[in-house]
Amino acid sequence: MKQIYYNGKVYTGSLPLVQAFAVEDGQFVFAGSDEEAKKLAQQPDQLVDLEGRFVCSGFNDSHMHLLGLGKMLTQANLAAHTDSLEGMLSYLKEYAALKEDASEAESSSWILGRGWNQDYFADADRMPDRHDLDKVSAQRPVCIIRACGHCLAVNTKALELLGITKETPQPDGGRIGMEKLESSGTKGSDIKKGETELFPDGRFYDNAMELVYAAIPAPELEEIKAMIRAACRMLNSYGITSCQSDDYCVFANVSPEVINQAFAELEKAGELTVRVYEQSNLTTLTELQKFVEAGNVTGTGSDHFRFGPLKMLGDGALGARTAFLSQPYADEPATCGIPVFSRETFEEMIGYAHANGMQAAVHTIGDACLDWVLSAYEKALQAQPRKDHRHGIVHCQITRPDQLQKIQDLNLHVYAQSIFLDYDINIVESRVGKELASTSYSWKTLAEGGVRVSNGSDCPVELPDVMAGIQCSVTRRRLKDTKEQQAYLEKEAFSVQEALDSFTKNGAYASFEENKKGQIKEGMLADFTVLAKNPFETDPYALKDIKICSVYLGGKEIYSGGQN
Repeated sequence: MKQIYYNGKVYTGSLPLVQAFAVEDGQFVFAGSDEEAKKLAQQPDQLVDLEGRFVCSGFNDSHMHLLGLGKMLTQANLAAHTDSLEGMLSYLKEYAALKEDASEAESSSWILGRGWNQDYFADADRMPDRHDLDKVSAQRPVCIIRACGHCLAVNTKALELLGITKETPQPDGGRIGMEKLESSGTKGSDIKKGETELFPDGRFYDNAMELVYAAIPAPELEEIKAMIRAACRMLNSYGITSCQSDDYCVFANVSPEVINQAFAELEKAGELTVRVYEQSNLTTLTELQKFVEAGNVTGTGSDHFRFGPLKMLGDGALGARTAFLSQPYADEPATCGIPVFSRETFEEMIGYAHANGMQAAVHTIGDACLDWVLSAYEKALQAQPRKDHRHGIVHCQITRPDQLQKIQDLNLHVYAQSIFLDYDINIVESRVGKELASTSYSWKTLAEGGVRVSNGSDCPVELPDVMAGIQCSVTRRRLKDTKEQQAYLEKEAFSVQEALDSFTKNGAYASFEENKKGQIKEGMLADFTVLAKNPFETDPYALKDIKICSVYLGGKEIYSGGQN
């Protein structure tokens, strides 16, 4: 039985728009005019009037953390309370009080939250530290993660449970924050009473965060499945039917095998309402070899869960000043940021993945990190040339003109997050200086040079709000801005069509699935999203307000949000 949809404004992946399409057995079997569509109808086919609404292929978030989103949904939502430090602490105290019960009030039970951003604090010009979180609780450990996921803060109780002291060595690829305090002159110390010495301040950056995560109790399999279900429901509500997700790094004490099992059980039960292309985050060559030898190479799996690239975390984030720059931060000259891996590790990991037929995708925000990653890709491709490798740069934010050319020369894929502009416009020039800012976030330049640019949210860093991401891509302004505000590198703005393609067909290309999904075309999977308004006819500054009416996966409705 076919479902024939007519009287719509249908973006098939190319212009002009058509009026109708048909679905049968989970695939598109036709796209064209109303007249042609209705001629296909036979008993017991269904005719569905789209009532003039806009339809496009289901959205594909090409870099995010699906399990990380599910985890965040179980924690305190600090993103909604980050206008001030005191306001955030007040909310966190209320949250902790509500969560207290016989089992959770034990001294070992953690109070967890995510989403703060010190740049939004109206009452403080700094990150929270252990002294702030001691006000939330002195009896229970507290851990709050910055919105970017590259920095966290804990209270004094947590430091005690972790055994973190001034003698704890600084980890490779990370940093334990320190503060100067007056010494108590304890026995055996070279520091006399009254003099100052360094103590942990409760802040942890990048790889140092693993020290905290390893101490937080691991969730059970059923809890992990519940997190994935909740995250899928949220993605569906934003029109998303596919995602490319980095899930293995979410819990330090949960193995990739357990996470794979959770996805497999959800798929078998028909509860996986987002198609997942796993960006496999592995941190050592031994782990990667074991993973590949088990047969988990790029492309293996099903239409619902498929193994994708080796995912590596190259450096930190711009907001936390841990992105690895080629020059000191303009607003903090004492640091250039933090590389998470050495150049040698990039080369051996990427080289092994490439040699064994595995795609690679590396989180790269700072231009110094990009130098290392581009060099590693170049060496791998020189050793074993392969044209259609689709290795990629995740984020690709701070860039120089020579690097933009190198990305084109190496035929790399770029996983952009245009929604980042909503915040980063506020800080990019102050962080990296005017010259470097003038050649950064240059995704249109890359696209014009032949680079495929897909789009995403890096959720839970940002909400998986595709229409907001499209608006930022088209306007190159903050979501609250109007055309009167100065755009950031307006020449880098995408057209509406380019922005839609970055969330649909280009995402499918990133996962080697451009012949399977990403367009409303005969033979493609019938994943589609119905919008209340036509983005091509909408004020660019109102794109974020277009409502998601309904979402379909394989021709079956998985979300209905109404028709207006």
